Amino acid sequence: MSAAQFIQNAWNRQAKWLIVLRPLSWLYRGGFLLNQSLYKAGLKQSYTAPLPVMVIGNITVGGSGKTPLLIHLVNYLQSRQVKVGVISRGYGGKGPFPAYVGSAAAAEAVGDEPMLIVQSTGVPMAVGPNRQKSIELLLSRHALDLIICDDGLQHWALERQLEWIVLDNNRGLGNEKLLPEGYLREPKSRLQSGTVIEHAAAPELPLNMHLEESAPYLLNGNAAKLFNPEADFYAVSGIGFPQRFYQTLKNMGIRQFQCHEFPDHYDYEIDDLQFEDSNPIITTEKDAVKILPLLKRHPDFQREIWVVPVEAVLSPACYETLRQQLAQLGITLHEGSH
Repeated sequence: MSAAQFIQNAWNRQAKWLIVLRPLSWLYRGGFLLNQSLYKAGLKQSYTAPLPVMVIGNITVGGSGKTPLLIHLVNYLQSRQVKVGVISRGYGGKGPFPAYVGSAAAAEAVGDEPMLIVQSTGVPMAVGPNRQKSIELLLSRHALDLIICDDGLQHWALERQLEWIVLDNNRGLGNEKLLPEGYLREPKSRLQSGTVIEHAAAPELPLNMHLEESAPYLLNGNAAKLFNPEADFYAVSGIGFPQRFYQTLKNMGIRQFQCHEFPDHYDYEIDDLQFEDSNPIITTEKDAVKILPLLKRHPDFQREIWVVPVEAVLSPACYETLRQQLAQLGITLHEGSH
């Protein structure tokens, strides 16, 4: 087990020993507040794009459902004739940056989540640690109405007009402590300064979402083969909050699966997919982005790999709020369907 997985498990269990990390959390808080104050005082310069910027992020480490939400919003905005572009840090990608995420891009260069976003939407997208350069790269190729920044809620170097903060109430805020004692990137009070989208099966807020799974599809082998939920699977995942994936499998009626977790944005090797028997693998779409190129390099790999697609389902209030917010920025949503 890696150090990252060890502390992730401790956060999820709210382990008592995490209190020994409190001095480091104080240090993190001090550095975070200092950096924020430098931007507010103008001692550090932030970039204002020539078009509106919407940030979709969270205040926690690990998966919150942010990427499915972004994919859904991009598809929705495109259906309403809004010309949208997406930028991202490109976590897990090796660059060089800034990089344009086209259909021929490789996940190892631009990151797994950007590849999944582009494959799911066809949206113009650029990645890199310098968000200004990513925006400039997009604008050099496309005429856009809106930039959506995937994550980057804590990236004060980029000015933004809208912030949607995904609050995963399935996972909660843990012990509500900042890194590394807890898994908060920012204090809980940060939720008061953005549009909070509650991710929950039984939401309490009018602005809410949940994830809905579709029928699994086969990544390799005979595409016409029917999925058998009674099979014994290896559940392979390298995502921020794998417990949600396991719960999804249970909701689908899959009871027999062995969990094999890897760090978020993990670069798979073929040996990671080898087991003593021939039982199939089941995984997420984000992982499939990394696994598919691996299978192409190893055409003799025979084990079935099933992929579970999920889609964000938003409450009606989310669409109305988005319409009002974009209208204030001069962006009109034309008639369509969602």
